Amino acid sequence: MFSLILIGVMSVIVFALLLNGLSLLRGPDLADRLLALDTMYINSIALLLVYGVYVSTQLYFEAALLIAMLGFVSTVAICKFMLRGDIIE
Repeated sequence: MFSLILIGVMSVIVFALLLNGLSLLRGPDLADRLLALDTMYINSIALLLVYGVYVSTQLYFEAALLIAMLGFVSTVAICKFMLRGDIIE
């Protein structure tokens, strides 16, 4: 029963990822696209964590942590580029 619930949760997260991809492609502004990309990072982390619980391994938790760190650094870099026009001063 628990595995069926986890599969349902994973399908909802995949659907949210598809909607975020649509928002990423159709975003009217660069800031809207950046927000959709950040939400995709969060959804992919959630998907990895739920899948890690489903298969009962810790490897996916480390991958989720790596995606979180890369997502934060890339968001900061893109925001700095949007504000100043360059990343490295």
